[in-house]
Amino acid sequence: MKQRTFVMIKPDGVKRRLIGEIISRFEKRGFNIVAMKLIHMDRATAERLYEEHRGKSFYEELINYITSGPVVCMVIEGDEAVSVVRKMIGNTDPKDAPPGTIRGDFALSKSENVIHASDSEEKAKREMGIFFAEKELIIV
Repeated sequence: MKQRTFVMIKPDGVKRRLIGEIISRFEKRGFNIVAMKLIHMDRATAERLYEEHRGKSFYEELINYITSGPVVCMVIEGDEAVSVVRKMIGNTDPKDAPPGTIRGDFALSKSENVIHASDSEEKAKREMGIFFAEKELIIV
């Protein structure tokens, strides 16, 4: 089933010049990028993205980190995109992410783990809506 999902290369991934490598992995897997932009996220947008973590001990650190530098926001389309992309990125904690996954190969720590991807269709729709207007999504 063809789906769309939201993916974001985090500030550490951008700073370490991993954008091309990460995009290449998705393209080689057969996914299409239907929207993409490089932004410096402001606090209000970061709070919308991570609202489910508000009140948790790591919330402020997360907001400060995600707003610390540019990020690449993407909408990726393909068969079973949500679950396949999640498998491709690996576990949040890189020590638990297998080699061959994006986090297993590139993440430095649980907090600087290179990439974010929606974990459900509902979250994908919500997160895509935070960063992209419907007219910005390309029909492939």
